[in-house]
Amino acid sequence: MAGTATGEVVSFEDVEAADARIESHVRRTPLLSSGELTRRVGAKVFVKAENLQLTGSFKVRGATNKLAQLSKEQLTAGVCAASAGNHAQGLAFAASQFGARAVLFMPAGAPLAKIAAVHQYGGEVRFVDGTYDDAQAAAQEAAEAEGMTLVHAFDDPQVVAGQGTIGLEIARDAPDVGLIVVPLGGGGLATGVAIAAKQLLPGVRVVGVQAAACAPYLESLKAHRPIGARSANTICDGIAVKEPGRLTLPLVERYIDGVVTVTDDEVAQAMVMLLERTKLVVEGAGAVGVAALMQGLVKAPEGGSVCAILSGGNVDASLLYECIRLGETAAGRRMVLATVVPDRPGALAGLLKTVADLGANVVDVEHLRDGMDIHVRETAIQLVLQTRGPEHDEEIMKAVEAEGFSVRLEH
Repeated sequence: MAGTATGEVVSFEDVEAADARIESHVRRTPLLSSGELTRRVGAKVFVKAENLQLTGSFKVRGATNKLAQLSKEQLTAGVCAASAGNHAQGLAFAASQFGARAVLFMPAGAPLAKIAAVHQYGGEVRFVDGTYDDAQAAAQEAAEAEGMTLVHAFDDPQVVAGQGTIGLEIARDAPDVGLIVVPLGGGGLATGVAIAAKQLLPGVRVVGVQAAACAPYLESLKAHRPIGARSANTICDGIAVKEPGRLTLPLVERYIDGVVTVTDDEVAQAMVMLLERTKLVVEGAGAVGVAALMQGLVKAPEGGSVCAILSGGNVDASLLYECIRLGETAAGRRMVLATVVPDRPGALAGLLKTVADLGANVVDVEHLRDGMDIHVRETAIQLVLQTRGPEHDEEIMKAVEAEGFSVRLEH
Protein backbone atom coordinates (compact mmCIF):
# COMPACT_ATOMS: atom_id res chain seq x y z
CA MET A 1 0.00 0.00 0.00
CA ALA A 2 1.36 3.40 -0.95
CA GLY A 3 2.29 5.96 1.68
CA THR A 4 1.07 9.54 1.88
CA ALA A 5 4.17 10.72 0.08
CA THR A 6 2.98 8.94 -3.07
CA GLY A 7 -0.53 10.34 -2.99
CA GLU A 8 -2.36 8.17 -0.43
CA VAL A 9 -4.52 10.39 1.81
CA VAL A 10 -4.18 8.02 4.78
CA SER A 11 -1.73 5.13 4.53
CA PHE A 12 -0.93 2.07 6.60
CA GLU A 13 2.37 3.77 7.48
CA ASP A 14 0.39 6.71 8.87
CA VAL A 15 -1.51 4.34 11.14
CA GLU A 16 1.71 2.67 12.30
CA ALA A 17 3.22 6.08 13.07
CA ALA A 18 0.08 7.04 14.99
CA ASP A 19 0.31 3.84 17.00
CA ALA A 20 3.82 4.68 18.19
CA ARG A 21 2.84 8.29 18.77
CA ILE A 22 -0.20 7.66 21.02
CA GLU A 23 0.92 4.45 22.74
CA SER A 24 1.76 6.10 26.05
CA HIS A 25 -1.40 8.24 26.05
CA VAL A 26 -4.21 5.76 25.38
CA ARG A 27 -5.26 2.33 26.58
CA ARG A 28 -4.84 -0.85 24.58
CA THR A 29 -8.34 -2.23 24.99
CA PRO A 30 -9.14 -5.94 25.35
CA LEU A 31 -10.49 -8.20 22.65
CA LEU A 32 -13.09 -10.34 24.42
CA SER A 33 -14.75 -13.51 23.18
CA SER A 34 -18.54 -13.61 23.26
CA GLY A 35 -20.12 -17.00 23.78
CA GLU A 36 -23.64 -15.72 23.14
CA LEU A 37 -22.74 -14.06 19.85
CA THR A 38 -20.68 -17.07 18.83
CA ARG A 39 -23.74 -19.26 19.39
CA ARG A 40 -25.99 -16.98 17.38
CA VAL A 41 -23.62 -16.28 14.50
CA GLY A 42 -22.14 -19.76 14.13
CA ALA A 43 -18.54 -18.54 14.13
CA LYS A 44 -16.14 -17.39 16.82
CA VAL A 45 -17.04 -13.79 17.71
CA PHE A 46 -14.88 -11.26 19.53
CA VAL A 47 -15.82 -7.78 20.71
CA LYS A 48 -13.24 -5.00 20.75
CA ALA A 49 -14.07 -3.17 23.99
CA GLU A 50 -13.37 0.47 23.15
CA ASN A 51 -16.09 1.29 25.67
CA LEU A 52 -13.31 0.60 28.22
CA GLN A 53 -11.00 3.11 26.53
CA LEU A 54 -9.90 6.27 28.36
CA THR A 55 -12.84 8.73 28.16
CA GLY A 56 -15.10 5.75 27.36
CA SER A 57 -14.67 5.92 23.58
CA PHE A 58 -12.22 5.33 20.72
CA LYS A 59 -12.24 9.06 19.93
CA VAL A 60 -9.29 9.78 22.22
CA ARG A 61 -7.03 7.91 19.77
CA GLY A 62 -7.57 10.26 16.83
CA ALA A 63 -7.57 13.38 18.99
CA THR A 64 -4.28 12.39 20.61
CA ASN A 65 -2.63 11.66 17.28
CA LYS A 66 -3.72 15.07 15.98
CA LEU A 67 -2.53 17.05 18.99
CA ALA A 68 0.78 15.18 19.16
CA GLN A 69 1.64 16.71 15.78
CA LEU A 70 0.73 20.32 16.57
CA SER A 71 3.41 22.90 17.21
CA LYS A 72 3.92 24.54 20.59
CA GLU A 73 2.41 27.73 19.18
CA GLN A 74 -0.70 25.89 17.98
CA LEU A 75 -1.16 24.17 21.33
CA THR A 76 -0.84 27.51 23.12
CA ALA A 77 -3.49 29.05 20.86
CA GLY A 78 -5.85 26.20 21.69
CA VAL A 79 -7.96 23.64 19.85
CA CYS A 80 -11.67 23.40 19.17
CA ALA A 81 -14.14 20.90 17.78
CA ALA A 82 -17.79 20.12 17.27
CA SER A 83 -19.13 16.97 18.89
CA ALA A 84 -22.23 15.30 20.30
CA GLY A 85 -20.05 14.09 23.15
CA ASN A 86 -17.41 11.43 22.55
CA HIS A 87 -15.07 13.46 20.34
CA ALA A 88 -15.46 16.37 22.76
CA GLN A 89 -14.36 14.17 25.65
CA GLY A 90 -11.48 12.70 23.69
CA LEU A 91 -10.20 16.10 22.61
CA ALA A 92 -10.59 17.63 26.07
CA PHE A 93 -8.63 14.75 27.57
CA ALA A 94 -5.92 14.90 24.90
CA ALA A 95 -5.63 18.67 25.32
CA SER A 96 -5.08 18.22 29.05
CA GLN A 97 -2.20 15.84 28.25
CA PHE A 98 -0.53 18.37 25.96
CA GLY A 99 -1.26 21.49 27.98
CA ALA A 100 -3.65 22.99 25.44
CA ARG A 101 -6.95 24.82 25.90
CA ALA A 102 -9.90 22.96 24.38
CA VAL A 103 -13.19 24.58 23.38
CA LEU A 104 -15.97 22.17 22.46
CA PHE A 105 -19.10 23.11 20.54
CA MET A 106 -21.88 20.72 21.49
CA PRO A 107 -25.55 20.53 20.46
CA ALA A 108 -27.77 21.85 23.26
CA GLY A 109 -29.42 18.43 23.50
CA ALA A 110 -26.18 16.48 23.97
CA PRO A 111 -26.30 13.76 26.68
CA LEU A 112 -25.73 15.17 30.17
CA ALA A 113 -23.16 12.51 31.06
CA LYS A 114 -21.01 13.49 28.09
CA ILE A 115 -21.26 17.20 28.88
CA ALA A 116 -20.23 16.59 32.50
CA ALA A 117 -17.27 14.48 31.38
CA VAL A 118 -16.00 17.22 29.04
CA HIS A 119 -15.97 19.65 31.97
CA GLN A 120 -14.22 17.04 34.10
CA TYR A 121 -11.41 16.75 31.54
CA GLY A 122 -10.95 20.52 31.56
CA GLY A 123 -12.76 21.36 28.34
CA GLU A 124 -14.79 24.53 27.80
CA VAL A 125 -18.28 23.81 26.44
CA ARG A 126 -20.21 26.15 24.18
CA PHE A 127 -23.74 25.00 23.39
CA VAL A 128 -25.23 25.36 19.92
CA ASP A 129 -28.92 25.10 19.04
CA GLY A 130 -29.55 22.43 16.42
CA THR A 131 -27.59 19.38 15.30
CA TYR A 132 -23.96 18.34 14.99
CA ASP A 133 -23.76 20.18 11.66
CA ASP A 134 -24.76 23.44 13.36
CA ALA A 135 -22.12 22.85 16.02
CA GLN A 136 -19.52 22.18 13.30
CA ALA A 137 -20.30 25.51 11.61
CA ALA A 138 -19.93 27.32 14.94
CA ALA A 139 -16.61 25.59 15.65
CA GLN A 140 -15.26 26.53 12.21
CA GLU A 141 -16.23 30.16 12.75
CA ALA A 142 -14.60 30.26 16.20
CA ALA A 143 -11.40 28.64 14.91
CA GLU A 144 -11.01 31.35 12.29
CA ALA A 145 -11.95 34.19 14.65
CA GLU A 146 -9.87 33.09 17.64
CA GLY A 147 -6.88 31.45 15.95
CA MET A 148 -7.58 27.97 17.32
CA THR A 149 -6.87 24.70 15.49
CA LEU A 150 -10.06 22.96 14.44
CA VAL A 151 -9.89 19.21 15.12
CA HIS A 152 -12.58 17.60 13.00
CA ALA A 153 -14.27 14.55 14.49
CA PHE A 154 -13.62 12.41 11.39
CA ASP A 155 -12.73 14.42 8.28
CA ASP A 156 -9.02 14.72 9.10
CA PRO A 157 -6.23 12.35 7.95
CA GLN A 158 -4.44 12.44 11.32
CA VAL A 159 -7.68 11.65 13.16
CA VAL A 160 -8.43 8.76 10.77
CA ALA A 161 -4.91 7.38 11.28
CA GLY A 162 -5.34 7.53 15.06
CA GLN A 163 -8.61 5.60 14.92
CA GLY A 164 -6.93 3.06 12.67
CA THR A 165 -4.74 1.88 15.55
CA ILE A 166 -7.73 -0.21 16.62
CA GLY A 167 -7.29 -2.22 13.43
CA LEU A 168 -3.66 -2.87 14.33
CA GLU A 169 -4.63 -4.18 17.76
CA ILE A 170 -7.33 -6.45 16.34
CA ALA A 171 -4.89 -7.94 13.84
CA ARG A 172 -2.27 -8.54 16.53
CA ASP A 173 -4.67 -10.12 19.01
CA ALA A 174 -6.77 -12.21 16.58
CA PRO A 175 -4.88 -12.90 13.34
CA ASP A 176 -7.63 -15.25 12.13
CA VAL A 177 -10.31 -12.52 11.99
CA GLY A 178 -12.08 -12.67 8.63
CA LEU A 179 -14.80 -10.08 9.26
CA ILE A 180 -14.80 -6.81 11.20
CA VAL A 181 -18.14 -5.12 11.89
CA VAL A 182 -17.70 -1.46 12.79
CA PRO A 183 -20.00 1.49 13.62
CA LEU A 184 -20.18 3.98 10.74
CA GLY A 185 -20.98 7.61 11.51
CA GLY A 186 -18.70 10.11 9.82
CA GLY A 187 -16.43 7.32 8.66
CA GLY A 188 -13.16 8.01 10.48
CA LEU A 189 -13.27 4.87 12.63
CA ALA A 190 -14.44 2.50 9.91
CA THR A 191 -11.93 3.64 7.30
CA GLY A 192 -9.00 3.86 9.71
CA VAL A 193 -9.65 0.32 10.93
CA ALA A 194 -10.04 -0.96 7.37
CA ILE A 195 -6.79 0.62 6.16
CA ALA A 196 -4.86 -1.08 8.97
CA ALA A 197 -6.66 -4.41 9.02
CA LYS A 198 -6.56 -4.99 5.28
CA GLN A 199 -2.80 -4.56 5.27
CA LEU A 200 -2.29 -7.16 8.01
CA LEU A 201 -5.21 -9.55 7.47
CA PRO A 202 -5.38 -10.67 3.85
CA GLY A 203 -8.96 -11.25 2.72
CA VAL A 204 -10.59 -9.61 5.75
CA ARG A 205 -13.94 -7.93 5.09
CA VAL A 206 -14.92 -4.73 6.89
CA VAL A 207 -18.64 -3.89 7.08
CA GLY A 208 -19.94 -0.55 8.34
CA VAL A 209 -23.18 -0.27 10.32
CA GLN A 210 -25.35 2.85 10.45
CA ALA A 211 -28.47 3.69 12.43
CA ALA A 212 -31.50 3.31 10.14
CA ALA A 213 -32.80 6.70 11.29
CA CYS A 214 -29.61 8.44 10.13
CA ALA A 215 -27.88 6.55 7.32
CA PRO A 216 -26.53 9.00 4.75
CA TYR A 217 -23.89 6.64 3.42
CA LEU A 218 -26.44 4.46 1.62
CA GLU A 219 -27.44 7.21 -0.80
CA SER A 220 -24.04 8.90 -0.80
CA LEU A 221 -22.26 5.75 -1.97
CA LYS A 222 -24.77 5.32 -4.80
CA ALA A 223 -24.31 8.93 -5.91
CA HIS A 224 -20.54 9.05 -5.25
CA ARG A 225 -20.99 12.34 -3.42
CA PRO A 226 -22.09 13.37 0.08
CA ILE A 227 -25.88 13.38 0.44
CA GLY A 228 -27.36 14.46 3.75
CA ALA A 229 -29.79 12.45 5.83
CA ARG A 230 -33.12 14.05 6.71
CA SER A 231 -33.03 13.16 10.38
CA ALA A 232 -30.61 12.41 13.20
CA ASN A 233 -33.25 11.24 15.69
CA THR A 234 -31.84 8.00 17.07
CA ILE A 235 -30.52 6.49 20.30
CA CYS A 236 -27.24 6.09 18.40
CA ASP A 237 -26.26 9.75 18.85
CA GLY A 238 -22.56 8.95 18.56
CA ILE A 239 -22.95 8.05 14.86
CA ALA A 240 -25.86 10.39 14.01
CA VAL A 241 -23.81 12.32 11.44
CA LYS A 242 -26.15 13.64 8.76
CA GLU A 243 -23.57 13.95 5.96
CA PRO A 244 -20.42 11.96 5.11
CA GLY A 245 -17.09 13.74 5.07
CA ARG A 246 -15.34 14.91 1.92
CA LEU A 247 -12.28 12.93 3.01
CA THR A 248 -14.00 9.87 4.42
CA LEU A 249 -16.58 9.18 1.68
CA PRO A 250 -13.91 8.20 -0.91
CA LEU A 251 -12.15 6.14 1.76
CA VAL A 252 -15.40 4.32 2.58
CA GLU A 253 -15.91 3.64 -1.14
CA ARG A 254 -12.42 2.18 -1.40
CA TYR A 255 -12.01 0.24 1.84
CA ILE A 256 -15.45 -0.70 3.23
CA ASP A 257 -16.99 -3.89 1.83
CA GLY A 258 -20.60 -3.11 2.66
CA VAL A 259 -22.93 -0.91 4.70
CA VAL A 260 -26.01 -2.12 6.58
CA THR A 261 -28.47 -0.38 8.88
CA VAL A 262 -30.12 -1.33 12.17
CA THR A 263 -33.18 0.08 13.91
CA ASP A 264 -33.22 1.57 17.39
CA ASP A 265 -35.20 -1.45 18.63
CA GLU A 266 -32.49 -3.77 17.32
CA VAL A 267 -29.76 -1.65 18.87
CA ALA A 268 -31.55 -1.63 22.22
CA GLN A 269 -31.73 -5.44 22.13
CA ALA A 270 -27.99 -5.57 21.50
CA MET A 271 -27.33 -3.20 24.41
CA VAL A 272 -29.36 -5.44 26.73
CA MET A 273 -27.57 -8.56 25.52
CA LEU A 274 -24.14 -6.97 26.05
CA LEU A 275 -25.15 -5.80 29.52
CA GLU A 276 -26.51 -9.18 30.58
CA ARG A 277 -24.15 -11.60 28.85
CA THR A 278 -20.82 -9.74 28.63
CA LYS A 279 -21.33 -7.37 31.60
CA LEU A 280 -20.43 -4.39 29.41
CA VAL A 281 -22.23 -1.04 29.31
CA VAL A 282 -22.25 0.03 25.67
CA GLU A 283 -23.94 3.10 24.20
CA GLY A 284 -26.26 2.87 21.21
CA ALA A 285 -23.65 3.83 18.61
CA GLY A 286 -21.24 1.30 20.09
CA ALA A 287 -23.75 -1.56 19.88
CA VAL A 288 -24.76 -1.27 16.22
CA GLY A 289 -22.24 -3.88 15.06
CA VAL A 290 -23.54 -6.40 17.57
CA ALA A 291 -27.10 -5.56 16.54
CA ALA A 292 -26.24 -6.30 12.91
CA LEU A 293 -24.78 -9.67 13.89
CA MET A 294 -27.78 -10.53 16.07
CA GLN A 295 -30.18 -9.72 13.23
CA GLY A 296 -28.21 -11.74 10.68
CA LEU A 297 -27.52 -8.69 8.50
CA VAL A 298 -23.88 -9.67 7.99
CA LYS A 299 -22.73 -13.21 7.41
CA ALA A 300 -19.74 -14.79 9.10
CA PRO A 301 -16.86 -15.82 6.82
CA GLU A 302 -16.45 -19.45 5.78
CA GLY A 303 -13.27 -19.60 7.81
CA GLY A 304 -11.97 -17.32 10.51
CA SER A 305 -13.54 -15.36 13.33
CA VAL A 306 -15.62 -12.19 13.57
CA CYS A 307 -14.88 -8.99 15.45
CA ALA A 308 -17.49 -6.38 16.41
CA ILE A 309 -16.09 -3.05 17.58
CA LEU A 310 -17.84 -1.61 20.64
CA SER A 311 -16.92 1.99 19.92
CA GLY A 312 -18.09 3.59 23.17
CA GLY A 313 -19.88 3.25 26.48
CA ASN A 314 -20.86 6.82 27.35
CA VAL A 315 -24.58 6.69 28.00
CA ASP A 316 -26.74 8.55 30.54
CA ALA A 317 -28.21 6.31 33.22
CA SER A 318 -31.72 7.53 32.34
CA LEU A 319 -31.21 6.74 28.66
CA LEU A 320 -29.72 3.36 29.54
CA TYR A 321 -32.89 2.52 31.46
CA GLU A 322 -35.03 3.53 28.48
CA CYS A 323 -32.85 1.44 26.17
CA ILE A 324 -33.22 -1.56 28.47
CA ARG A 325 -36.97 -1.10 28.44
CA LEU A 326 -37.00 -0.72 24.66
CA GLY A 327 -34.73 -3.71 24.17
CA GLU A 328 -36.73 -6.00 26.44
CA THR A 329 -39.97 -4.97 24.72
CA ALA A 330 -38.55 -5.55 21.25
CA ALA A 331 -37.29 -8.99 22.32
CA GLY A 332 -40.69 -9.92 23.78
CA ARG A 333 -39.30 -9.93 27.31
CA ARG A 334 -41.37 -7.05 28.63
CA MET A 335 -45.15 -7.13 28.32
CA VAL A 336 -47.82 -4.66 29.34
CA LEU A 337 -51.24 -6.14 29.93
CA ALA A 338 -54.48 -4.54 31.04
CA THR A 339 -57.42 -6.18 32.79
CA VAL A 340 -60.30 -5.42 35.14
CA VAL A 341 -60.61 -6.80 38.68
CA PRO A 342 -63.40 -6.54 41.24
CA ASP A 343 -62.84 -3.61 43.62
CA ARG A 344 -62.63 -5.78 46.73
CA PRO A 345 -59.84 -6.96 49.04
CA GLY A 346 -57.72 -9.78 47.64
CA ALA A 347 -58.72 -9.40 43.98
CA LEU A 348 -55.50 -7.80 42.86
CA ALA A 349 -53.47 -10.18 45.02
CA GLY A 350 -55.04 -13.11 43.18
CA LEU A 351 -54.06 -11.65 39.83
CA LEU A 352 -50.49 -10.99 40.97
CA LYS A 353 -50.19 -14.50 42.40
CA THR A 354 -51.19 -16.01 39.08
CA VAL A 355 -48.49 -13.98 37.34
CA ALA A 356 -45.86 -14.67 40.01
CA ASP A 357 -46.52 -18.42 39.97
CA LEU A 358 -45.50 -18.42 36.32
CA GLY A 359 -42.18 -16.75 37.07
CA ALA A 360 -42.87 -13.27 35.68
CA ASN A 361 -41.36 -10.26 37.43
CA VAL A 362 -43.82 -7.43 38.15
CA VAL A 363 -42.13 -4.13 37.26
CA ASP A 364 -45.12 -1.83 37.75
CA VAL A 365 -48.78 -1.95 38.80
CA GLU A 366 -51.13 0.91 37.98
CA HIS A 367 -54.78 1.36 39.03
CA LEU A 368 -56.88 3.03 36.31
CA ARG A 369 -60.21 4.34 37.59
CA ASP A 370 -60.76 7.77 36.08
CA GLY A 371 -62.15 8.04 32.55
CA MET A 372 -62.71 4.27 32.27
CA ASP A 373 -65.96 2.66 31.17
CA ILE A 374 -66.12 0.16 34.03
CA HIS A 375 -68.55 -0.72 36.81
CA VAL A 376 -68.36 1.35 39.98
CA ARG A 377 -67.15 -1.73 41.87
CA GLU A 378 -64.43 -2.60 39.37
CA THR A 379 -60.88 -1.36 38.92
CA ALA A 380 -58.85 -1.41 35.74
CA ILE A 381 -55.30 -2.64 36.26
CA GLN A 382 -52.25 -2.27 34.05
CA LEU A 383 -49.30 -4.56 34.73
CA VAL A 384 -45.78 -4.18 33.36
CA LEU A 385 -44.01 -7.55 33.48
CA GLN A 386 -40.53 -8.82 32.73
CA THR A 387 -40.73 -12.24 31.09
CA ARG A 388 -38.51 -14.84 29.47
CA GLY A 389 -39.78 -14.16 25.96
CA PRO A 390 -42.76 -14.50 23.59
CA GLU A 391 -43.65 -18.08 24.59
CA HIS A 392 -43.65 -17.08 28.25
CA ASP A 393 -45.87 -14.08 27.37
CA GLU A 394 -48.41 -16.37 25.77
CA GLU A 395 -48.34 -18.72 28.76
CA ILE A 396 -49.05 -15.81 31.13
CA MET A 397 -51.94 -14.53 29.00
CA LYS A 398 -53.61 -17.94 28.93
CA ALA A 399 -53.18 -18.46 32.68
CA VAL A 400 -54.66 -15.07 33.56
CA GLU A 401 -57.61 -15.63 31.22
CA ALA A 402 -58.14 -19.08 32.76
CA GLU A 403 -58.60 -17.36 36.13
CA GLY A 404 -61.54 -15.40 34.68
CA PHE A 405 -59.80 -12.15 33.85
CA SER A 406 -60.40 -10.44 30.52
CA VAL A 407 -56.93 -9.45 29.35
CA ARG A 408 -55.73 -7.02 26.70
CA LEU A 409 -52.08 -6.77 25.64
CA GLU A 410 -50.91 -3.17 25.50
CA HIS A 411 -48.15 -1.92 23.17
